[in-house]
Amino acid sequence: MPKVTALPGVPRWAALAAHAVPLATLPSGLWRVALVAGLPVAAEPQRGAGEAAYILMLSVVSEGLALMTLGLVRGWGEVVPRWIPVIGGRPVRPLAAVVPALSGAAALFGILAWAFYAQSAGLGEGSGGRSGEGGVTGSVDQTAVLVACYAPLIAWPPLLTAVALAYYRRRTTYASPETA
Repeated sequence: MPKVTALPGVPRWAALAAHAVPLATLPSGLWRVALVAGLPVAAEPQRGAGEAAYILMLSVVSEGLALMTLGLVRGWGEVVPRWIPVIGGRPVRPLAAVVPALSGAAALFGILAWAFYAQSAGLGEGSGGRSGEGGVTGSVDQTAVLVACYAPLIAWPPLLTAVALAYYRRRTTYASPETA
């Protein structure tokens, strides 16, 4: 069994799920980095410095948000780290962590639903719904790499939801009066 760091009282499944979230987002970020680096992962390379910056920032932001899931099983999700000005050392109220986590999960479920709808409606295939005209990939190999890198993102919303609910249950069921 792999060693997973979490607070006492955190169910093992929740700790594993929290650690799985950043791993689920990593392949898509690496695909975007490969795109910016000019590797042949898409039909057309990205254009311009602005587009490259946007693509790279999307990877950094998504990975950063995914790493925030770890706060739901670690100490910094219960007590604000001391190095943070003004609020450092104060307890984190359970809803201050759960509401953003569940809101993020809802947004991710919405993005996922849109992606499935767009794919089934042929919205991502270019003009007239013909594959290969204006789509992201230009070959079967590129499509396979794209799917392999983006498919793990399907796990992000349910994992985040489960970990957030486990955090809420743990923090509200067993909370002492001074931390509730």
